[in-house]
Amino acid sequence: MSEVQQQIEANPTLQAVVKTNATNLLGLDRAGLETFFESIGEKKFRATQVMKWIHQLGVTDFQEMNNLSKDLRNQLAETSCIQNLQVTKDMLSTDGTRKWLLQLSDGNHIEAVFIPEDDRGTLCVSSQVGCALDCSFCSTGRQGFNRNLTTAEIISQVWLAAHLLEEEKKPGRKITNVVMMGMGEPLLNFDNTITAVRIMMDDFAYGLSKRRVTVSTAGVVPAMDRLGDTLDMRLAVSLHASNDKLRDELVPVNKKYPLKELMAACRRFIDKQNSRSRITFEYVMLDGINDQPEHARELIKLLKGIPTLMNLIPFNPFEGSGYRTSSKNAVSRFREILHNSGMTTVVRKTRGEDIDAACGQLAGKIEDKSRRHRRFEEPRFGME
Repeated sequence: MSEVQQQIEANPTLQAVVKTNATNLLGLDRAGLETFFESIGEKKFRATQVMKWIHQLGVTDFQEMNNLSKDLRNQLAETSCIQNLQVTKDMLSTDGTRKWLLQLSDGNHIEAVFIPEDDRGTLCVSSQVGCALDCSFCSTGRQGFNRNLTTAEIISQVWLAAHLLEEEKKPGRKITNVVMMGMGEPLLNFDNTITAVRIMMDDFAYGLSKRRVTVSTAGVVPAMDRLGDTLDMRLAVSLHASNDKLRDELVPVNKKYPLKELMAACRRFIDKQNSRSRITFEYVMLDGINDQPEHARELIKLLKGIPTLMNLIPFNPFEGSGYRTSSKNAVSRFREILHNSGMTTVVRKTRGEDIDAACGQLAGKIEDKSRRHRRFEEPRFGME
């Protein structure tokens, strides 16, 4: 057993403790906690007290919450819980990226990843057990789909990461940004995702600003409109193609919400946000598939008038994908065309590849309930 695993075994706060018929306070935002405390005859202000204990101080034992009365602490211990996921594997990349395999109470596993940068620390959080969208270049989609995560299961990833990173006692190992870009499509788990985001942004919890929490979508248009009406926050769109024919193959949800509808939804979202808002478009670079100059020129026309940050992502290979990574020359040429048009364009660094923590590589261990089995009979390599 590794030193990390020994630490997990010895530390009860890192293990899931299943408590039946109990309210898991980890998954309640401030409004939810206020309602909960009113329902047991307590004042609303107990909500902010308990939020600070749970999220800022990392306390999971009600008896340690010493600004609550003894009677209330005993009542919470009998009727409630603060139930985290269980860390079953903790992996550290040579570049400092850290990935956790987390077990759910039903035996499924999800993954969360922390990516340190010079000026930030980004936590990539999962929203579903697997993913139903079946994007052809994504390892997560290959696993199929089981279910949505609860709010508590989403927030547990943040709680555990913050706790474990704090124990490292190293500079630059603090969560400053959260991206809902892990396993799953967040907008197909809308209510739980939004409640989790509210907790992340709450000053009595993690205190992240609205510009430091990003929800990523493959283009679920109705939910994008609902998100714009609900929160002022950052949106990322997994684009990956410049025309409908290609995107239908790479991102099958495009068949339901084609690019014309998606771009209209992006414009509506921007109109509902403040004047500094822009949308991040994610574009994985696939050799000979979507990395040609004509694709870049199509993107320029497609995104005209939308405040854009274009994020070019080198493809991270996995067994049986049928795709290859675009060459550095192709990526550089593609970026130059976009940049010269005035589009802000960055090439994402590949991080955590040695522990399968890079973009598109998160897979977890899930029981597929989608009954979907993709077959790759022919390699998908593009033009030579």
